[in-house]
Amino acid sequence: MNSQTDLVSLPETTNHSQFVEWLRSVAPYIHAFRNKTFVVAFGGELVKEGGLNALVQDLALLHAMGMQIVLVHGSRPQVEEQLQLHRVVSEFALGMRITDLRALEAAKEAAGEVRLDIEAAISQGLPNTPMAHARISIISGNFVTARPVGILEGVDFQHTGVVRKIDADSLRQSLSSRKMVLLSPLGFSPTGEAFNLSMEDVASSVAIALRADKLIFLTEMPGIADEEGELRRELSLEEAQQIHETMLPESDEASYLKHAIRSCRGGVPRAHMVPYSLDGSVLLELFLHDGVGTMISYENLESLREASSDDVGGILQLIEPLEVDGTLVRRGRHQIERDIDHFSVIEHDGVLFGCAALYPYPQDRIGEMACLTVAPEAQGSGDGERLLKRIEQRARARGLTRIFVLTTRTEHWFLKRGFVKASVEDLPEDRRRFYNFQRRSLVLMKQL
Repeated sequence: MNSQTDLVSLPETTNHSQFVEWLRSVAPYIHAFRNKTFVVAFGGELVKEGGLNALVQDLALLHAMGMQIVLVHGSRPQVEEQLQLHRVVSEFALGMRITDLRALEAAKEAAGEVRLDIEAAISQGLPNTPMAHARISIISGNFVTARPVGILEGVDFQHTGVVRKIDADSLRQSLSSRKMVLLSPLGFSPTGEAFNLSMEDVASSVAIALRADKLIFLTEMPGIADEEGELRRELSLEEAQQIHETMLPESDEASYLKHAIRSCRGGVPRAHMVPYSLDGSVLLELFLHDGVGTMISYENLESLREASSDDVGGILQLIEPLEVDGTLVRRGRHQIERDIDHFSVIEHDGVLFGCAALYPYPQDRIGEMACLTVAPEAQGSGDGERLLKRIEQRARARGLTRIFVLTTRTEHWFLKRGFVKASVEDLPEDRRRFYNFQRRSLVLMKQL
């Protein structure tokens, strides 16, 4: 066996074809994410619980793939340790720490301690570890200008601050020179004062200033759950705002969600909340189609919506060419009008560029996604992906656990997005009776 083969050792039980298939499946994400900017933020709890090395190894892998990483750390438990050492009692009000001079010194000491731990982890390069051959330069600096919170409801927060400005130009220069940037929860005023900031404030402010492609919070919780305790894998901005209004404002969950919403409103397309207790959660969130946490997405709510009777003509115009070439089953105006409530559409400037329909079979807890169509001039822009996500959301909202499609020409598109091959016998009985054996459509199914 040559030395190059020795670089990747697979367990004897590993199926080589499965490994190759997996590697190929993540390649589109690697291409899509190259040169993208990700802000990754985590609290000092991750460091305290021993998760730093694994996270750094995953971030080094992303860096090697060409992704630009800004790392923002917190240090709350480390600040508490410093204060306890000096027998100082922490003071809080309105969900924020009151930072007097002693607490400010503790914040500086804690931030320095965590920053050194991170820099040491990034600098490791032992052979036979994921950090072997990793050559990562990391830079920190006075990129964050802050101002005092001031006096709120009669409480003087002293040296507790909020972000005033981010030096985005300097950050971009560092990132473009292939450096990873590390930011601490501290900021400085033009007069030279230091302020204790929240990690969430720094992370969201940086993501907005850089127009980052993603903001990823590594959190103590698995994500945002619904009333039944089920994980919500994706939330629109409107849904996230509604959920945030029901939360206790001083909870950690509310703080993460507040700043995720803030970043999306500020132009960041995606904000993620993923659990740091799950090994490799950042990689799983990025490279698995459905991820492992909760994603909040900025969405022009007027462009992706449920169809109305006014959309019948636009839908017919979209699907007619695909009906002519046999890709779609023919549907007349009467059928579209009858089924319009099943459709979702994408609209840009009053013109429909995509549509898809969900036909539920509640007794089987399964639904059929049909008529997925994107106009030729909009293909490749992600509209098909957005429509699929919307249909999945609608299916989950109706209590469905699976969706299926019948296709003759787009098998691979669906397989890349989590569908698996099934048979006609797997269809609901009501749908099986109307299966057209002459078309010989493939049945593809996906668990929700």
